[in-house]
Amino acid sequence: MTDTTARPDLGPTAEAVKAVAARVRDEQLTGPTPCAGMPVAQLLDHLVGLAYAFRLSARKETGGVTAQAPEPSAEHLDPAWREVLPRHLDELVAAWRDPAAWEGETQAGGVTLPAQVMGAVALNELLIHGWDLARAVGAPYSADPAALAVSESMFPDDEAGGTPGMYGPRVPVPPDASPLDRVIGLSGRDPAWTP
Repeated sequence: MTDTTARPDLGPTAEAVKAVAARVRDEQLTGPTPCAGMPVAQLLDHLVGLAYAFRLSARKETGGVTAQAPEPSAEHLDPAWREVLPRHLDELVAAWRDPAAWEGETQAGGVTLPAQVMGAVALNELLIHGWDLARAVGAPYSADPAALAVSESMFPDDEAGGTPGMYGPRVPVPPDASPLDRVIGLSGRDPAWTP
């Protein structure tokens, strides 16, 4: 593995998510997202929470938030999310830029994994949910090619039925689909989804 794949930079994906979040209008908060039953406000709460939890994970500050599965809620979305989310994303990126973040084991979502795997999971979550948010609010989404390569590698061929508790069954995409559409299809989402 190269340094880019072994320790991918979460920065470009975090910037893409920040750009999408900046376009969210208040009247869109109750709108649907590609995540069934999850309105935009709940997805934003999830993004705030995962950025915080994966930052703690990078710093090996386990227990508490990292010891439990996330329970995002539209009702619990911080009223200051427009300031909180970008700050959490910047802190997440900085934490995973420390080479020590990728060493040993760490915890997030109640799961303990090798830190190298956890960093890739954090990047994948950010990439996929950034796309979810972009589709929900009709915003453009710029996916980092290196992040797409990491994300695609997380969906091996023998998991065509989906990963229980994480993603649904794959959605077939044409052979000439873009790398982003391929990853979105692998995650169990329809790349053509619209609200």
